[in-house]
Amino acid sequence: MTTAIPSPNLSLAHSKEFILSLEGVNKTFDGFQAISDLNFYVDDGELRVIIGPNGAGKSTMLDIITGRTRPDTGKVEFKRDTDLTRLNEYQINRLGIGRKFQTPSVYIEHTVFENIWLSLEGSRSVWSTLFSRITPAQRERLQAVLTTVGLSDQAEWKAGRLSHGQKQWLEIGMLLAQNPKVLLVDEPAAGMTDEETHKTGELLHSLEGKHSIVVIEHDMTFVRQLARKVTVLHQGHVLCEGSVDEVQNNERVIEVYLGRKKKA
Repeated sequence: MTTAIPSPNLSLAHSKEFILSLEGVNKTFDGFQAISDLNFYVDDGELRVIIGPNGAGKSTMLDIITGRTRPDTGKVEFKRDTDLTRLNEYQINRLGIGRKFQTPSVYIEHTVFENIWLSLEGSRSVWSTLFSRITPAQRERLQAVLTTVGLSDQAEWKAGRLSHGQKQWLEIGMLLAQNPKVLLVDEPAAGMTDEETHKTGELLHSLEGKHSIVVIEHDMTFVRQLARKVTVLHQGHVLCEGSVDEVQNNERVIEVYLGRKKKA
């Protein structure tokens, strides 16, 4: 049975190659300890799912990784050689760490194709992008992203016409156009139909290995479809990690996440 994880041996942790690591991270807001001695590691190319009750610190952790929030103490490193706590949000984004929030944010008056074009690697304004000539290499890249997210047939639609699920896929496509090394995805299945949820799982699985992906999710059916390894957060620290079955059968997880104790 999986048990709560103590703080790892940091010398052992440093012997491994992690693309993302948080060690001894703490964050307090007005006396509330949102993150407490958090140790969290993601392997290069890994697909990781994070679950936990409301207030467990999931979104705050992503805020810390992306520079929206500064930790009080602790280390947050990218590839073990870049201290993210010293960088601004845009600098972290340029390193290749992209975040998708729960509510999709797309340009609804622009086409699906234009949305992804605007997101391509490199600094461009909306004006310069839409009124410049697209290169063959850019067009090939755009078509590849459209195919990946399943929106090739909707390329000329205005984004406002898309369903909620399709807008989620478009925003994932916009992140992919930036060629990120790490994707942080917050509750991608929220508000989706069962069919859209399943397709989203297939999409994220198709990206595994090409990108390192961290997904926050509450839908346990979706978690089961998606996860190789699940991390459970509780009161701002890692309660346990393991397979979906190991996590769901963990007595402490049942108590704090499901609100009841497992019967003998």
